[in-house]
Amino acid sequence: MTGRGPARRGVLTAAASLAAVAATAPGAQAADRPGGGASRSRWTTSWSTAQTAPTATDTVASAGLTDGTCVTNVRLSAGGTVRLRYGHAFGTAPVLVGPVTAGGLPVTFGGRQQAWIAAGSTLTSDAVAGLRVAEGARLTVETRLPGPTGPLSFHRNTHASHSVDGEPTTSVFLLTGVEVTGAHGPVVAVLGDSITEGVGTPDDADLRWPDQLARRLPGSAVANLGISGNRLLLDDARFGPGGQARFDRDVLSLPGLRTVLVHLGVNDLQQPPSQTDPARVLAGYRQLVLRARNAGLRTVGATIAPFGGWTRWTPELEAVRQRINAAVRTGRVFDAVVDFDAALRDAADPARLLPAYDSGDGLHPNPSGHAALAAAVDRRNLL
Repeated sequence: MTGRGPARRGVLTAAASLAAVAATAPGAQAADRPGGGASRSRWTTSWSTAQTAPTATDTVASAGLTDGTCVTNVRLSAGGTVRLRYGHAFGTAPVLVGPVTAGGLPVTFGGRQQAWIAAGSTLTSDAVAGLRVAEGARLTVETRLPGPTGPLSFHRNTHASHSVDGEPTTSVFLLTGVEVTGAHGPVVAVLGDSITEGVGTPDDADLRWPDQLARRLPGSAVANLGISGNRLLLDDARFGPGGQARFDRDVLSLPGLRTVLVHLGVNDLQQPPSQTDPARVLAGYRQLVLRARNAGLRTVGATIAPFGGWTRWTPELEAVRQRINAAVRTGRVFDAVVDFDAALRDAADPARLLPAYDSGDGLHPNPSGHAALAAAVDRRNLL
């Protein structure tokens, strides 16, 4: 921006301010300003989701689309200039993407309205010309897929309302991230399971604990990489590759990341076949820490929360949980620890969630429980 006079800078500042106001409303409107200069800015993921492969029961994702339109509504964390990221991690053939709009504005890929995403690859758009969003804004992305696409990589349930060809869905197809330039606080990825994904909170309420954490930390960018049923160690056809298998793709690929918070382990214990050797789980954690450190990232580990009211809980699994948590609390596994067990447990019965935090199934916290999880995260551990 060298060589531009004060009057020119004033025009740009005024236009950017108007655009930010417009973007705070649902379906953010156009700002009368080009998106030039974004390539020199620092991109971070303001909204993200992790993908799995479709199963036979996922009829839309497994069949794919022909001349289909996916409308995705996302709640952002940080704001700024916007670009989109698509992924087809489990694809077997390339898919043509576009035309696309974000906040009602056209999205381009290398200056073109359409681009191919290769099987197993990602696709990043140009900065969306004329669009700036405020932190916490809601953004609508409309993606046309001319097809036929074949099976689509997707996230099964984001606990938010979207549509495919006008039919309601909570699934997101191909879109994996909205990236922005305006983060000025912690930049965090949460590698988690159904609790991180938002089970136990109402759809469209944005009360998942990563959402509530982002609101506690102004200017932060929080990527929610929770997958319901996901484990640390084992892969599953429905619940996706385990945390170790998806770490590079889902975490290390994110731009501008500073910290990864690991919130996995309860499904290793309670889903058949159960993992009853604490040493195996702790070794899995340590491998994630090594890989994160190699990438220059800080790791925060979460203790495993109580699940005493859950159908598959046993005293033997409770003993394993306690041993894992005791080792995590020593501080010799992760760079820092957030004690989700302490945040949620019932003091009168520590194997169970506090009744005020229980969604009703003994495993997943309700919105108040999600608020307690967000409050348990110390900002100083994320920097």
